Amino acid sequence: MDFGFNPSPKPSYRRRKPTSKMRGRITPEVYNAALERSHGRCERCGKVGELQAAHLIRRWKIEGETTANDIAMLCGPSVNTGTCHNWVDYTAEGREWAEEYRRKLYAKSE
Repeated sequence: MDFGFNPSPKPSYRRRKPTSKMRGRITPEVYNAALERSHGRCERCGKVGELQAAHLIRRWKIEGETTANDIAMLCGPSVNTGTCHNWVDYTAEGREWAEEYRRKLYAKSE
């Protein structure tokens, strides 16, 4: 009996549908457009300082690629309580604000 290593061949094709991580990727162009829109201030509280790009919609809900209207520049980091990024990511009220703000951004761009 021969019990040698015999792996199955790897597929030769690529995924057809991008993963949520791929769709949620924030390109430098998108980041710079959002930063320009915010004028270096938090888009919720207006604070100047450490800003982070926060998704206004969950990555798996994004249809194509992330645009500047899908993110907001918020004070962070998201792991610190009391920051706007944390509020948007971890509270129901924050998620409602994010959805409404995203609708406003898309309405302005039309």
